[in-house]
Amino acid sequence: MRRLVIICMLNLALIICANSLYADDSGQSFKSFTQFTNSLDSQANIEDNAIRENSLKTFWDRLIMHQQVPFVIGDSVAFLYNGKAKSVFWHGDFDGWNPKSNEYRGRKIGLSDIWICITSFPKDARLDYKIVVDEKWILDAANQHQQWSGWGPNSELRMGDWKYPKETIRRSEVPRGDFSNDRKIVSTNLGYSVNYRVYTPAGYDSLSNMPVIYVTDGHEYSDERLGSMITVLNNLIFDKKIKPIIAVFIDPRNPDNKEKNRRGDEYTINDKFAKFVADEVVLQIDKDCKTDPSPENRAILGTSLGGINSAYFGISRSDVFRLIAINSPAFKHKSEIYSMYQKSPKLPLKIFMSTGIVFDTETAARQMKKILENKNYPLKYIEVNEGHSWGNWRGLLDDMLVYFFGM
Repeated sequence: MRRLVIICMLNLALIICANSLYADDSGQSFKSFTQFTNSLDSQANIEDNAIRENSLKTFWDRLIMHQQVPFVIGDSVAFLYNGKAKSVFWHGDFDGWNPKSNEYRGRKIGLSDIWICITSFPKDARLDYKIVVDEKWILDAANQHQQWSGWGPNSELRMGDWKYPKETIRRSEVPRGDFSNDRKIVSTNLGYSVNYRVYTPAGYDSLSNMPVIYVTDGHEYSDERLGSMITVLNNLIFDKKIKPIIAVFIDPRNPDNKEKNRRGDEYTINDKFAKFVADEVVLQIDKDCKTDPSPENRAILGTSLGGINSAYFGISRSDVFRLIAINSPAFKHKSEIYSMYQKSPKLPLKIFMSTGIVFDTETAARQMKKILENKNYPLKYIEVNEGHSWGNWRGLLDDMLVYFFGM
């Protein structure tokens, strides 16, 4: 009997000790990553089922309340999953979304149903991920942060030094520009129809001679869950960080069947697509809108395969586009783009290029960066501790826009 009392008192002491770590409900109060893992291990090994479950429920609920799943201190990360399972893995930007990777395999803690995977990332990293429970891919239900991709939402790991891109947040005091419905153009160069939408800034009627940026994958750059570019434009123009500009969002999907995306053909050094944009769309926009028709004030933007396209527009159509914006370029799919720039005389281009360095396109981007620097091109180049994700690209729109169109 005395032994039972002692055990109960010890278990109660563990609960009190663990809960005291959260005495201040204003936020996280663990002094170290080790203190967190030791506390979790201690509670997960309480022998009495009822006491253990009650203690862990309180602990888990407070982690969620303080938005501490995953748990992060410094560069240390604990991915966590609470539930019955035979196996738990984490896959995401950090392993190239490789379903065969065992690097981020979870282990069950003590007598609990909590699974943990301990790792480390740069302190300013932002990474997309999913949990794989018994081979089923799911969102992290304990983590409210998500980043959408072209295939839907992923859970989002935010390290402590990562800064949320505030320019992507709608503000009530900021007047919104106009964003048109789909406009269809029948292309003679492509032999089919293409949709595009046009953004014009607030106060458009009193403006004239505006620069224009043409955006490939326009349906995604303009999506609030993905690129948030409309909101970024509104905010930067209102804050007088950039001049009022027009943006043309070109949709790669078949207007009659949006399940069919033609970007794989259009964005991979396709001369017909370059002629379509430069000789058909630009002509139409310059006719319909109050543009500055000079190539020095006309930009092309694209990501991944769209990054190849932007680079190709620069080398092939500098007569029309002289502001070249490249996010996470997938140059490996068309490596001849390197020799095109190496062999060409220097052209009147101003270039922005960015890449993540966590299973993104850093190798390709660095190779092109070296070529551009050797040619003495004006270049703004940015690397971030992120993957091939809209969370990466949306957070750099302001850098690109200010570089090209800053006041």
